[in-house]
Amino acid sequence: MQIYGELGKTEVLILRNRSNNYERGATETFKVEAADVGKVYKIRIGHDGSGIGDGWFLETVTVKKMPTREEKKKKKKKKKKSPEEAEEEEEPQEINIMEVYQFEAHRWLARDEEDKELVVELIPEDGEEIEANLYEVNVITGGVWGAGTDANVYLSIYGERGDTGERHLKRSDHLNKFEKNQVDVFTVPAIDLGELKKVRIRHDNTGSNPAWFLERIEVIDTNEDITYYFPCQRWLAVEEDDGQVARELVPVDEAFVLKDTDDSGSLATLGLEQKAQSTTFTVTVKTGDKKRGGTDANVFIVLYGTKDDTGTIGLKASKTNKNKFERGKIDVFTVECVDLGDLKKIKIGHDNTGKAQGWFLEWVEVDAPCLGLCLVFPCGRWLDKSEDDGAIERVLFPATLQTRTYVPFVPYEVTVYTTDIFGAGTDADVFIVLYGADGVCTRQKSLCQNKRERRMFFERNSVNQFIVEGSEKTTFPCEKWLATSEDDGEIMRELVPSRVFTEKLLKDGTLKQIDEEIDDPLEIHTYKISVFTGDIFGAGTDASVFLTIYGDLGDTGERQLSSSETNMNKFERGQEDIFSIQAVDLGAVFKINIRHDNTNPRPDWYLEKVEILNDNTEDLFLFPCERWLSRKKEDLMIERVLFEKNYDPDQKNAGESSLSRDNNANVKDKKTDSSGESPPEGPLIPYHIIVTTGAELGSDTDSRVYIIISGPRKLQTGRLWLDLPDGQTEFADASVEKFSVMGLDVEEVKRMEVGHDGATPESSWLLEEITIIVPTKGVMYTFVCKCWLARDMGDGLTSRVYNILDADCVNVGLKILYEVTVVTGDVSYAGTDAGIFIVLFGSNGCSEEMQLEKNGVRFEIGQKDTFIMEIPDIAPLRKMRIRTDGEGCRPDWFLEQITMKNLTTQEVTVFAYNEWLSTQWGDNLTLEWEIPAVIDDEQMMDYTEYTIQVKTSDVVAAGTDANVWMIIFGENGDSGTLALKEANKSNKFERNQLDVFYFSDILSLGDLCKVRIWHDNKGIAPGWHLEYIDIEDSLMDKMFRFQCDRWLAKSEDDGQILRELACANNDILELKERTSYKIETVTSDRDDAETKENVSLIFEGKKGRSKEFLLENSPKKRRFLRGATDEFEFASKNVGDIAAICVSHCPKDGKKSSVKTEVYWHVEEIIVTELELFNQYFFRCNAKIPLCRKRGDQKVFECAKVIESFASKARSLVPVKYEVIVVTGFEKGSGTDANVLITIFGVNGDSGKRALKQKCRNLFERGNTDRFYLEILELGELKKVRIEHDSTGISCGWLVERVEITNSATGVTTNFPCGKWLDQNRGDGLTYRELFPRN
Repeated sequence: MQIYGELGKTEVLILRNRSNNYERGATETFKVEAADVGKVYKIRIGHDGSGIGDGWFLETVTVKKMPTREEKKKKKKKKKKSPEEAEEEEEPQEINIMEVYQFEAHRWLARDEEDKELVVELIPEDGEEIEANLYEVNVITGGVWGAGTDANVYLSIYGERGDTGERHLKRSDHLNKFEKNQVDVFTVPAIDLGELKKVRIRHDNTGSNPAWFLERIEVIDTNEDITYYFPCQRWLAVEEDDGQVARELVPVDEAFVLKDTDDSGSLATLGLEQKAQSTTFTVTVKTGDKKRGGTDANVFIVLYGTKDDTGTIGLKASKTNKNKFERGKIDVFTVECVDLGDLKKIKIGHDNTGKAQGWFLEWVEVDAPCLGLCLVFPCGRWLDKSEDDGAIERVLFPATLQTRTYVPFVPYEVTVYTTDIFGAGTDADVFIVLYGADGVCTRQKSLCQNKRERRMFFERNSVNQFIVEGSEKTTFPCEKWLATSEDDGEIMRELVPSRVFTEKLLKDGTLKQIDEEIDDPLEIHTYKISVFTGDIFGAGTDASVFLTIYGDLGDTGERQLSSSETNMNKFERGQEDIFSIQAVDLGAVFKINIRHDNTNPRPDWYLEKVEILNDNTEDLFLFPCERWLSRKKEDLMIERVLFEKNYDPDQKNAGESSLSRDNNANVKDKKTDSSGESPPEGPLIPYHIIVTTGAELGSDTDSRVYIIISGPRKLQTGRLWLDLPDGQTEFADASVEKFSVMGLDVEEVKRMEVGHDGATPESSWLLEEITIIVPTKGVMYTFVCKCWLARDMGDGLTSRVYNILDADCVNVGLKILYEVTVVTGDVSYAGTDAGIFIVLFGSNGCSEEMQLEKNGVRFEIGQKDTFIMEIPDIAPLRKMRIRTDGEGCRPDWFLEQITMKNLTTQEVTVFAYNEWLSTQWGDNLTLEWEIPAVIDDEQMMDYTEYTIQVKTSDVVAAGTDANVWMIIFGENGDSGTLALKEANKSNKFERNQLDVFYFSDILSLGDLCKVRIWHDNKGIAPGWHLEYIDIEDSLMDKMFRFQCDRWLAKSEDDGQILRELACANNDILELKERTSYKIETVTSDRDDAETKENVSLIFEGKKGRSKEFLLENSPKKRRFLRGATDEFEFASKNVGDIAAICVSHCPKDGKKSSVKTEVYWHVEEIIVTELELFNQYFFRCNAKIPLCRKRGDQKVFECAKVIESFASKARSLVPVKYEVIVVTGFEKGSGTDANVLITIFGVNGDSGKRALKQKCRNLFERGNTDRFYLEILELGELKKVRIEHDSTGISCGWLVERVEITNSATGVTTNFPCGKWLDQNRGDGLTYRELFPRN
């Protein structure tokens, strides 16, 4: 039964219960739930005609709308209420609503009684006067070969007042129904539908010849004597057209039908009209990859919209598989309907027939191109009577997070005119691509659906019309062959329109045309393609070569370079081949894609370059290559993307540039936010996310994971999708995945939400841990989750919100975003495949070594590559150390320059080189070089020559045969590793010998503070007793001494073969008891920020508290004005490192008794500089300081940032013993046999890599605590530790619990928790960890 009301209709309701229903004289009662349709005006009731005694005499039907309870509460008002009002509000009102509808039938529903109908429509007895109607249906079958059908045909008629429901068209005026060129007449009794809107016609694909070509349907409303015309002119067949056996048709004006009888040209116009009113859905069905997951049953689907449903549609013709619904397969079907409304749910099921009836359905995707909407309906359950709950049909709802939106498609009518000359026709697959403004184009669309249509269309002198995915008609003249053996051999042409004319079909059948010329039409240009094959052995190729040219106005599509104008045998060694291509004006050509198909005996090809000449404009475009296209050489690629030599893409602004690229210089894909949320507005910053999946069985998920980061004042990043890299399909058990995403700057992280879009039982996920790193804030948050995100696990939630209080917060060092532009030289073979690494040095320290990612097409000849990197806050930059690893098929690289733009200060730094990084080319013959920074045309560092004198001690066996290296440290960074190889003596480092080494063309480091020297412990006598090292800087004309007097030997002293030596004679080490301080105050730029009163400061330092500094304000010299920066200088005792300052706002002398409490001073920032060592202390205040009532009313601000001067760092460089404790985890296999190394980082630098070894001890075993002592120059406050191993030994995997480091001089212990594996086969596969201290 189906109920119709003023608000719509219910779904079809199946009336069944456990009793023996519908017996003679019986009254059956059923309770069903259905949508509220408002006031009921009709019902339709019937049965399926199954069973032995299927005839049924229906007497009456009573429909009762069950009582509903509604509570009406009035809003509370602040004003006093009257007693009557108060009494009314004491109790909610209960309204019982009972609606009863009586329907009189008193008729048979049987095949052999009365009108032989099994379905009847009834109206309520006391309802409105709604007339019954008899609709005469004329079904006209087409005249094409094989048009008739033997299948059972079903029809539904839709009008303003509902529909007839599906009726079986059984009794025609012809014995053999639906034959070729036949008109079959049927009658459909129904309640009057008003004006008709559409019809739905289908067949069940049974019988010996089910395929059916339907011409049209005519429905005559006998009450109103109106005829409705529903043209079809399409196949309803699995093997024809688009494979559909059901169609929805809309009525057209009679003029269309009359016109059709005289002019077949209106066919496509009619199709376009219908296409514009209908919605085509692409239904994709995924069968689960489970044992016996496929089915042989007949599968059906029903799409439910807000306005209507499609009715039952059999999924017969899969576009992807001949054998449908097999295990793990994806089947694609087409469904068309009219005026469905917004899709809200689907029902999918099967008829339980065939050998293997059971079916495991993974998901259903419904894509509507004309709406620009794709919905995913997860299932993940069995449709099987012997599995799960036994259901063989399921109602599915869309997963909101998996919904995708895109630009909607529109239908186009395409008319193709084939020429009337011999052999003009074709059976080939003809396709079309339509181009619009700015190079926007459609997908490549084949005009024929199958091979049968290809044989039918494009015959000589024929006109074929198609609808492809308004109403202007545009003519594209061609009049050329598309044939390899005719004309110029092209089988692809680009056509431009010559004229546009608009057609309008009037009601009298006449066609009104408005003809217009194209304004400023595009021109067809001829492009001369010169392809230069390299002049090296085996450079030529016999393969077929294909080229695509891209310009700012579009592209040519892929063209085969088949006919060379210069050589019969194309692409031979040292040869230039010229080809001509005709294409619509591409504008400025900036890129090409060139490839070959790797066929024939000699496919390998060395391409030197490609030149493209636009014959019309005489513009020449050069594309250097100088690479192999080969499956055997270089990187094994047979396809290359080449950019024009002088191509300089417009650089995006900082925000946009940051948005599209991450810290590893990877261009990020722009994903549609399926939630439909608009992206938040504001500055964007990078977030680095590390996701750890649990190790339990079934912890993995292939769902799409997202994260939302929230800050104060409702700031939120929006949903940030964590999409796995190409080729990776899931978050696997015990895996660690890393992502870099761009999101809104939320200032301070307060909350984090993590979830996924999975909606099926199969999409459960056990989240172990998630880490968020905010490099621009220098903070890392670690959330230990250990919870399920699953529908059927835990609490059933697929997302969770974590508060920042649940996280472990660690300071990892502030990073600044830089826009980096790398320019590769325009010389032969300048491009490289080698790994490129840089280290940056600035006034405030240096970065670690960072890799410049190749990312496919970077660092090629003459190319300019721009990307975003995160650099520590060390500006201004002074120099760059750049190196390549010399690996890859092209290890050499010609670097022109690197430009770095600070996106915070907009400061631009240039590093110019113009030389090879190569061991075989250029003057330097090196893979590593240091480049001075140039800022505003000023070079920040100068080159010098270092003379290094190494004195070996005069003790027994002091000399060494080992190889020695050293690193020099100064105020401008370090020298990098210097190998002490070429000396004034052939036998170096002998007892009581002075060896001299010269290093020229090295950047001066300024005043030196320390050296690090070590050897490799090789040779017959590797032990070495070093007395001292003298280093002379020729630029400064200054000598620096580094005293040692220690062994570097495994068997002597403390067993260390690496020593750090502090500078012994640097005059900057002297320190006075008294000093001077410069104080800079920055007043806010707010309206009420300034003050006329005084300010006082007190410093809280490590050596004590300072006196009170009074910052005076006077009428003659006004201070603390809005937006002003004021400087003061005071002499004082040295209080050491300043930890905090006390700020008070005090009245001038003589006004202490008349304090005005409403007076404030808004201070933005205070900077204190100690003028002896020039250490700078920054206090970010951003606070209002009230005028104090009494002495001692102060505000305290902690130090936010310290810039320690070189002099201060050098002063603290004294040897200190550090105790290093390493705790190995307790899990099985936690211990390691590998060699372990540690690097300790502090504010004064780092320790260098130190091996953690002890004689005759089995270190780093499961649950063990190992203790080591390292002598290092004072590092200051420890910032981080890097611990690693070399992956040697039988069992090299290692679980590190934590590392503890104690400074023996100060007694301060710093704890570095880890709890991670260092194992190539576990987690993220890393064999090193960077650990940060926890308080």
